[in-house]
Amino acid sequence: MNNTTSSWHDVFGPNLGYLLEQYDLYLTDAALVDESLQELFAAWGAPQLEITQHNKELPKQEYSPTFVINKMKKLVDVLKLAENIRTNGHLEANIYPLEKQAPSDILTLSYYGLTEEDVKEIPAEIICPEKKGQLSDGLAAIQYLMKVYIGHIGFEIQHAEPEERLWLQSKIENNDCALSFSSAKKADLLSSLYKAEGFEQFIQKTYVGQKRFSVEGLEALVPSLEELISLSAEDGIENVMISMAHRGRLNVLAHVLEKPYEAIFSQFQHSTWVNDNPDYSETKGSAGDVKYHMGAVKNRQIQDKKIKVTLANNPSHLEFAGTVVEGYARAAQEDRSEKGYPKQDVSKALALLVHGDAAFPGQGVVAETLNYSRTKAYQTGGTIHIIANNRIGFTTESEDSRSTRYSSDLAKGYYIPIFHVNADAPEASLAVMRLAFEYRQTFKKDVLVDLIGYRRMGHNEMDEPMATNPVTYNIVRKHPTITAVYKQQLLDEKSMTEEQMKEIETTVFTKISEAYKNIDKGHSEVRSIAELQAENHHEIPKVDTTVDKATLTKINSELLEWPNGFNVFGKLQKILNRRLEVFEKKGKIDWGHAEVLAFATILKDGTPIRITGQDSERGTFSHRNIVLSDEKTGKKYCPLHTISTSNASFAVHNSSLSEVAILGFEYGYNVFSPETLVFWEAQFGDFANGAQVIIDQFISAGQSKWGQKSGIVVLLPHGYEGQGPEHSSARLERFLQLAAENNWTVANLSSSAQYFHILRRQAAILNTDEVRPLVLMAPKSLLRHASAGAYLEEFTNGQFQAVIEQPGLGSEPDQVERIVFCTGRLAVELADLVADSKAFKWLDIIRIEELYPFPEEQIRSLIGKYKNLKEVIWTQEEPKNMGAWSYIAPQLQELVSDHIKVSYNGRPGMSSPSEGDPIIHKNEQQRIINGALTPIDKKAKEVVSI
Repeated sequence: MNNTTSSWHDVFGPNLGYLLEQYDLYLTDAALVDESLQELFAAWGAPQLEITQHNKELPKQEYSPTFVINKMKKLVDVLKLAENIRTNGHLEANIYPLEKQAPSDILTLSYYGLTEEDVKEIPAEIICPEKKGQLSDGLAAIQYLMKVYIGHIGFEIQHAEPEERLWLQSKIENNDCALSFSSAKKADLLSSLYKAEGFEQFIQKTYVGQKRFSVEGLEALVPSLEELISLSAEDGIENVMISMAHRGRLNVLAHVLEKPYEAIFSQFQHSTWVNDNPDYSETKGSAGDVKYHMGAVKNRQIQDKKIKVTLANNPSHLEFAGTVVEGYARAAQEDRSEKGYPKQDVSKALALLVHGDAAFPGQGVVAETLNYSRTKAYQTGGTIHIIANNRIGFTTESEDSRSTRYSSDLAKGYYIPIFHVNADAPEASLAVMRLAFEYRQTFKKDVLVDLIGYRRMGHNEMDEPMATNPVTYNIVRKHPTITAVYKQQLLDEKSMTEEQMKEIETTVFTKISEAYKNIDKGHSEVRSIAELQAENHHEIPKVDTTVDKATLTKINSELLEWPNGFNVFGKLQKILNRRLEVFEKKGKIDWGHAEVLAFATILKDGTPIRITGQDSERGTFSHRNIVLSDEKTGKKYCPLHTISTSNASFAVHNSSLSEVAILGFEYGYNVFSPETLVFWEAQFGDFANGAQVIIDQFISAGQSKWGQKSGIVVLLPHGYEGQGPEHSSARLERFLQLAAENNWTVANLSSSAQYFHILRRQAAILNTDEVRPLVLMAPKSLLRHASAGAYLEEFTNGQFQAVIEQPGLGSEPDQVERIVFCTGRLAVELADLVADSKAFKWLDIIRIEELYPFPEEQIRSLIGKYKNLKEVIWTQEEPKNMGAWSYIAPQLQELVSDHIKVSYNGRPGMSSPSEGDPIIHKNEQQRIINGALTPIDKKAKEVVSI
C-alpha cells in the first residue's frame, strides 16, 4: 500500500472488533489472514480505539490490543444484552394479570459480567438508534429498552421477515405502544369496561344459572374490538368480519354490534322482540340455535364514516368459523363484474378472528388457515388474530393443553408477529391493537395479539371451577375486577375524580336496567318444528337451462382459440381439438367438455364462478384443463377469461392440501357473495372426510340453524372402479342421512348433459329463496365413457331429469316383471349390457339421478305402468350399510304394492367402503350385475330381500 498514514480512527464498532481479532492472528502467523490485511497491518500497525467518555473527546492515545479487545468484548456484551431484551423481554414482561413472571438472568448486567460504568461508556445511539440524541448514555439506553420491552406488553417479533422486524422495532422503540390517552379517551375506555362488566353482572343476577359464557376476566376484549373497528372506519375499510368464540359473544353483540339490550334480555326471557332498526339485522332458521352461536350484521356510523360489521354465526366447533370468515372477507374484497379473475382490493374488508387459547394450538383448522393466508387463492390482505386467553380450556390447564410456552407459538412458523398483552392493562391493550392494525395495513399480512386475562366464572355459569382448578380460582376470587383496577389507575394518576367515575357507572347501569324494564316479560308463543319448517319450505322452480346451438358453437370455437405464440402441450392440444370435431361431426360431448360449456354459458348470463380444489385447474383426472400452461415458458392461460361472451369473472385455483379450511373458506365466500356460483372439488370423494365439520355444521344445517343460505356446489368423485377403500366412496350415505327440509340437493348423475343442465339450474337459483347447496357424486371413469357422453341436441333441448328410464326397455309394460333402480356409474354399466332390449322385455332399469329431494311423483308414475310387476330391486355398488340403500328402501317401499318387497342387490354390509384387491372387486362387480340382470326364473342368489 502506498498510503502509510494510519486511519484507525475511521474504523469503529463491530468492524474494529473484527480487525482486532484478525490482528491477533497476524501476530501469530501472518499467513492466517488475507493478503490485503497483511499489507494493512504492516503499514499501520495495531488497530487503535479512540475512547470517548461523557461525550468529551480525550487526547488521542494508543492502547494495547488486550485493552482494546476487552473494551470490544464489553461492547459486544452490551449489544447482546440489548438484543436479548428485544428478543426475550416478554419472558419477564408483566403480561399475566394473576401473577408476575420470574426475573430472567439473561436480562441482567451481571449475567454478562458488566457494571453500570461499563454500559455508560457505550454511546446510547449504538444500543438504541431510534432514540438518537434523546438518551444520555448506554445505561440510559438499556434502561429505556427494559421499560419498553418489559411492561404490560411482551413482543415476539424476531421470527418476522427482516424488513417487518425492523419496522416493528422502530415502532416499539419509538414508544408507539405508549399512546397518549386524553381524558375523554380514558373516560370512554372506563365506560366501555363498565358496560362489559355491568352487562355480565346484570344477567348473572337476573337470569340465575343460565348459560351466557361470560367475558369476565377478559373485558378488555370489548374495547379492543371497538378500537379496531374505529381504526378500520377511519382508514376507509368498508367491512369488518368477526369470528369469535362463545365466551364474550353476547357482550360483543351488545357493545360492538350494538344489538339492543332489550333483544338479548328477550332471548333470556323467551319473549318477543321486534327489530325496527334497518341498520341492524340477524337471521334465524327453522330449528334455530342457542343465543351464543348466533351472529348479526350492523351498519355503523363512526364519525363521518360508514362501516359494516359482521359477526359470523358459528357452531360449537368454534375455530372452524374462522376460515368461513376469511371467505367472507375475500368475497367482500373482490369485484366479480368483469371477465377474467376477480379484481381484489384488500383495503375493502378486514377479517378479525378471535380464538380461544386452548383452541388456537389444539385445532388443526387454525394451522390450515394460517398456511393459506399468503396464497393467491385465499389471502385477504392480512388477518388480525386475537387470542382471548383465559389460560384454561374447559378444565384443562395450560401444561396439559399444549407443548409450547405460549398458546400463540404456532404462528411463529408462519412469520407472524405476536404481541402478548395484559388484559388488566386496557390502555396497553388498545395500543397493541393500534400497532397490529398499522402492521396489517402496511404489510398486508397476518398479525396476532395474545390478550391474556383469566376466566372469572367456570366454563359456563353452571360450572363450579373450584372442583377442578382450586388453586387458580382461589387467586381469581381475590383478584379485583378490571373496572376496579382501571379506576385505581385513573385515581392514582389524577385523570378522573370519584364523582366523574360514579356518574359514568350510574349512566351505564341505568341504561341496562331501563332496557330490562322495557321488555315483554311474558313468554312468546312456542311453535312446533313442523310449523317452522312449513314457513321455510321452498321447491326448486322449473328453469329453462337450454342454450341454442349457435351460442354453444360460438363458445366452443372461442374456447379453442389460443393467443398467438402460446404453445399448448402437443398431446393436450390434440385432445382439446377433438372438441371442435364433436360439433362438426355430431359426436358426443364428454363430461369435461360439457362442464366448460356450462361454465361459459353461466358466465354469459352474468353469473360469476369460483372453483377451487387441489387439482382444479387441470382436474384430478386430467379432464378439465381449464387453465393451460405454455410448454416452453410455463405461462398460464385460461380461455374462459377471454371469450367474448363472458360477462362476469371466473376464478379457478389449485388449493393447498387442505379440505376443512378450504371448504369452509369457499362456503363463507358463497354466503357473502350469494350471486356467485362457488365450487369446491375434492381430489377424491373420500377427501370430504377431512371436511366433515364444515359439511355437518355449516353446509347441511346453516339454513336451519341460522337462516344462512348457500348455493355452493360440492364435487365429490365417487364410483367403484377397483381403486380400493379410500378412492371408491364419497360416503353418499352421510349426505343422504343429513338430508331434510330441502337443505340441499344430492345427485349422482349418469350423463354429461345432465351435468350441464344441473349446473345451469344451480346458477339460476342463486340469490333466491329456493337456493340450496348442490352435492354431486362426481364421476371418474364416466368422464371419458362413451355411454356417459351426450349429443349436442341434449344441450340445446331438454332439462335436468331427476329420474331417467332406460331407453328401449319397458316398451311392452305388461311383460315387465322386474324394475331395477340404480344411480350413477353403475347405471351406465348396466345400460351397456341391456343394449339388446329384445332380450330384456321382462326388465326395466330406472336411474335415480337426484336422490334428494326424492323424486316421488316421477317414480310413482313409472311404477304405475307395470301391472304384472313381481320384483323391485335397488342395485348399488356400495356395501349394504352404505350408499343410498338405507335411505332409498323405505321411500321405494311406500310406492310399490304391498305384496312386493323392495330387494337389495349389492355388496354385503362391510366396515370398509370397499375391498382392496382389484380381482375381488371385479368379481363383486360381476356378481352385482348378474343379480340385476338374471331373469326371475333363475332365482339369482345374490338378490337379498330387505
